[in-house]
Amino acid sequence: MKRLVILGSTGSIGTQALSVAAEFPDRLAVVALVAQRNVEGLLQQVRRFRPRRCCLIDPTAADQLRRRLADEGLPTEVLAGPEGMTELAATPEADVVLVSVSGAAALQATLAAIRAGKRVAFATKEVLVAAGHLVMREAARAGVEILPVDSEHSAIFQCLHGEERAAVRRILLTASGGPFREYSAARLREVTVAEALAHPTWQMGSKITVDSATLMNKGLEVIEAHWLFGVELSAIEVVVHPQSIIHSLVEYVDRSAIAQMGFPDMRLPIQYAFFYPERLTNHLRPLDLVAAGPLTFEPPDTERFPCLALAYEAAGVGGSMPCALNAANEAAVELFLQGQIRFPQIAAINAAVMRRHQVIADPGLEQILAVDQWARAEARRLSTPGSSAAVKPTGLSGL
Repeated sequence: MKRLVILGSTGSIGTQALSVAAEFPDRLAVVALVAQRNVEGLLQQVRRFRPRRCCLIDPTAADQLRRRLADEGLPTEVLAGPEGMTELAATPEADVVLVSVSGAAALQATLAAIRAGKRVAFATKEVLVAAGHLVMREAARAGVEILPVDSEHSAIFQCLHGEERAAVRRILLTASGGPFREYSAARLREVTVAEALAHPTWQMGSKITVDSATLMNKGLEVIEAHWLFGVELSAIEVVVHPQSIIHSLVEYVDRSAIAQMGFPDMRLPIQYAFFYPERLTNHLRPLDLVAAGPLTFEPPDTERFPCLALAYEAAGVGGSMPCALNAANEAAVELFLQGQIRFPQIAAINAAVMRRHQVIADPGLEQILAVDQWARAEARRLSTPGSSAAVKPTGLSGL
């Protein structure tokens, strides 16, 4: 029996992880759940899975949940705040901690889980983007497994199984291309939030769906792959594959390429991370290549979608630059979702924050947290209409 802590249980990854837990009740037990502020969602999960403890990062929401559980006579203890999440990430009862929350608090919770010797199932690429050097250093010191849950990185992990890393020639990360793959630059200036959230192949949360539309998600995945697999940036390439059947490939020095394939379903990489190295029978849709139809590939267009190039640039600079880019992007995506900026301004704000950032070569935890806060504030400042530094809606050329 593996005992789970799920950080971000009411989000897209968290709910699918609980679906996996429900399919294997004799093999998986949920001991703790963490959400941001979704009282009703977490209450339903507590009723279903009966964890010993849970946490809502929003203290007011935690108070509401505490009263609701008391009214129903449910004994689950309720913690609050980022410190509550960090405590649950290191809970002695857990074997596996699924990290599927974003922000600086996720970094601290991840480090707590690693230091407590937990297997970390990793679905928050932003943590490795911002502080991959810290996370991987701690994991190596603790001898802890970091198992990727992103479909692409799970695919790479599976393709690397049993192979010598020195034999890897390159990694090919596949990208769906998002909903705007064929849009002109002029058309991109007019896209709506609803259009950006209509992903053609995956069902995901709002932030990652917008990142997929800008190709920033793929850029963050490049940086994540660099840290997870110890591969140089020059050996990590991106190819657009709209059908999302091939989740990624690894090419070896003998020119043999191994791919992991399947219909898009995040429950597969979640299950793989929970049970690795064991594979279990499930009820997921089997791959049918005839039903999948033609599989097509094309290069990414970094002129219309410059976020991918920005991610490569940030990773090449290194130090605190990826942290600054990641934080700026989170703030810019939030502004877009709120209707305060246009779609091309996401990339423009990211580029502007990168130009203004003074890089720290080997940042510690406190410096990472400070850069994160600065970049978010700078992104918001750059979006303010009338500001002398405001980024224009025409995109990068308007800077």
